[in-house]
Amino acid sequence: MTVFHALVPAAGFGARMGHELPKQYLPLAGYPMIFHALKTLCACPDISMVFVVLSPDDTLFHSYDWSCFGDKLQTLYCGGETRADTVLNGLLASELEPDDWVLVHDAARPCLTQAHLAKLIVELRDDAVGGILAVPVADTLKRSDAAQRIQQTENRAQLWQAQTPQMFRAGLLAQALQQCKNVTDEASAIEALGLSPKLVAGDSSNFKVTYPQDLLMAELLLRERR
Repeated sequence: MTVFHALVPAAGFGARMGHELPKQYLPLAGYPMIFHALKTLCACPDISMVFVVLSPDDTLFHSYDWSCFGDKLQTLYCGGETRADTVLNGLLASELEPDDWVLVHDAARPCLTQAHLAKLIVELRDDAVGGILAVPVADTLKRSDAAQRIQQTENRAQLWQAQTPQMFRAGLLAQALQQCKNVTDEASAIEALGLSPKLVAGDSSNFKVTYPQDLLMAELLLRERR
């Protein structure tokens, strides 16, 4: 039987937002930002459990009401100093079977939809490696020097912008993160093993909230969907 779980690393702060609250708790469409991603993941019929990995010092998560998610949502207070540490600690603490699929998703991507999840799972469930949601780069890319002067224009052909969820077998991902922790996403650790994750075409609505203006865009999109 194929089993799918989701894991949401939420032990970071998000300094680029310029706010005293950790980014995942910023208010968005009437809820903390992390609520929206967790709601989508918990509502997915293919996903058995959703693990949210928090900092051991987190005192905010349980100040909100998560009862609407029932027992499908599990909290783990074992977040590390980096994203890779947090994901690895969560994998080890959740004690999943090595062949279980894990969809790692950013708490700061609140506009994830069931259609995104369905496409990712359908395209990867029989894949030997796993893969990620991503979108082809559409904008012209410029490389700058230290003074922010253009050095050259980059060829954007075959370039993709990585998104989440990133979906891999629990055992393989844990092995990859144990061997390669200096990465900014899970696919990079899998690549370091010499494997080639699959790119599953998503869309730009699944963007990451990084700067204050992104919060406004997410608010507009979520309210429009309602």
